[in-house]
Amino acid sequence: MLNIIWPLFIILSFSFAILFGNLDVLNQSIFSSTEEAVKLCITLLGTMCLWNGIMKIASQTSIIKKLTIFLTPIIHFLFPELKEDTEIKKQISMNMVANILGLGNAATPLGIKAMKSMQEKNTDKKVLTNSMATLIVLNTASIQIIPTTAIAIRSSLGSQNPTSIIFPVWIATISAAIAGITATKLFIKWGK
Repeated sequence: MLNIIWPLFIILSFSFAILFGNLDVLNQSIFSSTEEAVKLCITLLGTMCLWNGIMKIASQTSIIKKLTIFLTPIIHFLFPELKEDTEIKKQISMNMVANILGLGNAATPLGIKAMKSMQEKNTDKKVLTNSMATLIVLNTASIQIIPTTAIAIRSSLGSQNPTSIIFPVWIATISAAIAGITATKLFIKWGK
């Protein structure tokens, strides 16, 4: 669907610029937005490298083990099918920690790794297990205590107070997680 929407927007923009004589304004906006996009990518790249490095170091220490123990009751509730699989629980814990720290880009590869591990144990490769569906919902809701990516974007765009979004992010992500997990648990229960 996006393959249709974006080209349509581009064609409409060029058409209106030509019809109303604003082609020079369109050209200026193209060049200025590409410059801003490169600056934003560089800012986000630095943030991602920092936090990916921290997560890599954390995975080599006992911190992840302690966090896994701390998150064990939550993981048992969310993923009852995985009670005996400590490696997948560790991967899920790292994914959850990355999301809590607002590291969506670091959380994605960790979530994919956990999903691949669950798929290996899946008996029906064409159907998601309940745990796989729960992980997708949990990643989509992405509870964030420190929304580093959003703060980095706001900072790069010159926000006077880039951290002012923290409290609203807490409310939004916690509400989304509660709603998503509740719906997932109800659908799993009704699906049996």
